[in-house]
Amino acid sequence: MEPPHLQTGAHRREPDGAPRRLARDVDAAAAALRAGELVLLPTETVYGLAADARNPVAVARIFEAKGRPRFNPLISHVSDAAAAEAIARFDAAARALAETFWPGPLTLVLPARDGAVCDLARAGLDTVAVRVPGHALARELLSAFGGPVVAPSANRSGRPSPTTFQDAVAETGSAASAGLDGGPCAVGVESTVASVLDGRVALLRPGAVTREDLTAVVGRLVEAGEGHRSPGRLTLHYAPDAPVRINAAEARDGEILLGFGPGTGDPRWSLSPTGDLAEAAARLFRLLRDADRETPTGIAVAPVPATGLGEAINDRLSRAAGRVG
Repeated sequence: MEPPHLQTGAHRREPDGAPRRLARDVDAAAAALRAGELVLLPTETVYGLAADARNPVAVARIFEAKGRPRFNPLISHVSDAAAAEAIARFDAAARALAETFWPGPLTLVLPARDGAVCDLARAGLDTVAVRVPGHALARELLSAFGGPVVAPSANRSGRPSPTTFQDAVAETGSAASAGLDGGPCAVGVESTVASVLDGRVALLRPGAVTREDLTAVVGRLVEAGEGHRSPGRLTLHYAPDAPVRINAAEARDGEILLGFGPGTGDPRWSLSPTGDLAEAAARLFRLLRDADRETPTGIAVAPVPATGLGEAINDRLSRAAGRVG
């Protein structure tokens, strides 16, 4: 259930006691961004907690709301490729990737243009992470706003990312003055992140745009040595309160088993009863949240193939289990 100040038609009180109606339309959300306030933003990957990428005070409010370490860079979301080139320097490989996968769930880490995105959003790095989201409502807001918007996942830091508006509200809605409900997220895991630096392309974070997809466009990838430039690379990340145990054959006493494929536990808790990786990705964070609400002793997860989109799913599960260092 939505907190009272985010319910349709409800009011939120300012310190002086004057009520303010929560913004629910694009123009009002764009105005909130211009005023340095935070907005719940739908994308095709997960819901984001958005702020003006040029405003360090607004960006600091995101870190405060999420409890996110300051060294973790944020992705700047823009309305189109031209807006991306205004904040980042593209080479031929970067343009080829953008032309192939934008709008969509691919983030490119590129050399930053001076002053285009604040230092706090870039974690003090000389690079900027940028993408054009595939969600039409997100692009409509970005166009109305007219500038780059950082929008890390709208969860509190380390918890599962929200893939519905209701879950976004439950996580960080109290920090937002506006929110756009774009329906359930189609992809369900955060964007792929690839760096394109000095003519070399490296996969920093797997996602719906797979390793094979990238190599089909740019050829061989280099070994990633720039992981600090990508968001979402903390050791314990995407974690529910209950401990997560991966590659589990069955549930132990008190655990809930998230199955994958035919015959793996209760279909109600299956990432995909048919073994479909796209379905598993879309259901992953929601099932982690739903299972956590049952207060089990732990959440066990059946093995998921590590090919294609499975690489991204296993990456998120390994971080939820604290298995990535």
